[in-house]
Amino acid sequence: MATRSRNTPEASTAAPTASQPPATGPGAEQSQNIWLAGLGAMARAQAEGSKAFDALVKQGLDWQSQAREQIAEVTQRAEALAASAAPAAAGRWNALEGIFEQRVARALASLGMPDTDAVARLEARVAALEQALAAKTGADEPAPAKARPRAAAKRG
Repeated sequence: MATRSRNTPEASTAAPTASQPPATGPGAEQSQNIWLAGLGAMARAQAEGSKAFDALVKQGLDWQSQAREQIAEVTQRAEALAASAAPAAAGRWNALEGIFEQRVARALASLGMPDTDAVARLEARVAALEQALAAKTGADEPAPAKARPRAAAKRG
């Protein structure tokens, strides 16, 4: 098995440690300069990295406030649109309700059912007849009418 000597380029780029004395020889100065350049790049990245982070935080805050303003504006427009559409929708709903009531009334009339006005007129006539009958018979109050049994509806 072959072993590498300490004079290879990979060995010379390693950082000197407390147990390893700084390299001496033809590439030692170059290795030391590369090491120092790496340390300087790392220090600069840390310093500029925190500045870049702070700039990104500030930009994020600006965008967040702009987004909130835009959301508030869109919400106001939507509320105004809904408020202006509500009366028109109520009017259309009332018209639809009227059409429905008319169709139900026509269907009931075609089945021979009296409408509410006819029932009210009949109730008034019955009340008047009861009073007239009570006056002729001398009774204070008319006797309650017996309910007639209804005939079962024929199907077929």
